[in-house]
Amino acid sequence: MNKRLSKTFQPGRGYSKQDWDDVESPELTAEQIKELRPFAEVLPDLAASIRRGRGPNKAPTKRLVSLRLSPEVIDTYKAGGPGWQSRIDADLRRINKIK
Repeated sequence: MNKRLSKTFQPGRGYSKQDWDDVESPELTAEQIKELRPFAEVLPDLAASIRRGRGPNKAPTKRLVSLRLSPEVIDTYKAGGPGWQSRIDADLRRINKIK
């Protein structure tokens, strides 16, 4: 069984305890497991649309660079949550007086 699937309720996953309790999911039989097919085989158009991704930016405003930073700097920014790379950019702009 997939380790990401849980048989116990875990809060903060986008559903309530009531939702969890209302779902009836009997175990699959060996025969049912034999009949399973991959998602991309069952719904090829939907699978293809999901794989496409975002695509290129119309007008890229930033450039990708490789930059080595100390682990403490990275940990400090990441501890602030999502947007840590933008915060580094903002701090560098402020320090260098770039608008």
